[in-house]
Amino acid sequence: MKIFIAATGVGNIHSLATALRRLGGEPEVTLSLRALREADAIVLPGVGSFSSALRRLEPLRPHLLEAVESGAPTLGICLGYQLFFRESEEGPGRGLELFKGRVVRLPKHVKAPHIGWNTLERVKQTPLTEGVEEGCFVYFLHSYYPVLEEQIAIAETTYGVTFPSIAGKPPAYGVQFHPERSGQVGLRILSNFLGEARR
Repeated sequence: MKIFIAATGVGNIHSLATALRRLGGEPEVTLSLRALREADAIVLPGVGSFSSALRRLEPLRPHLLEAVESGAPTLGICLGYQLFFRESEEGPGRGLELFKGRVVRLPKHVKAPHIGWNTLERVKQTPLTEGVEEGCFVYFLHSYYPVLEEQIAIAETTYGVTFPSIAGKPPAYGVQFHPERSGQVGLRILSNFLGEARR
């Protein structure tokens, strides 16, 4: 299974590619249109900043949106999830608008960034969260979070405010945490995503 991982930032996403490879995928970190068109699944990773990631994605924007509209399973991780919305307080730029809503900064009364382990509280069961236990811990590293304007939350997390830590409407899903750093829970979520792509 070919997996297109968008090269949207300068961070090290080796652990994400390694996790997907362990699960039977063939990840490629790239901005190649050829790779996007040949991919069985798309991942927007959690590195970089909102504005810089959008600038890097801009040449691929219409092709990426066309792929999602055509049914390509797509997973946004942390920043990649935030790119699914129309705008972010982190910086200027028009997001991909796959989900209705916007991205805002964590409240001033909590330390930002939100770093470390926190729980997932299920809103509804979906194939992406099959086998994921209620209240399980996953790893977060973020200063911004999405505010939904549609009922697509799958799980929520509380850190100063309750935010949708998993959201989605097939074929696109977003997670605010880093599954590649979240042990067996994260691997299960990535495995479920690849399972969706195989159907």
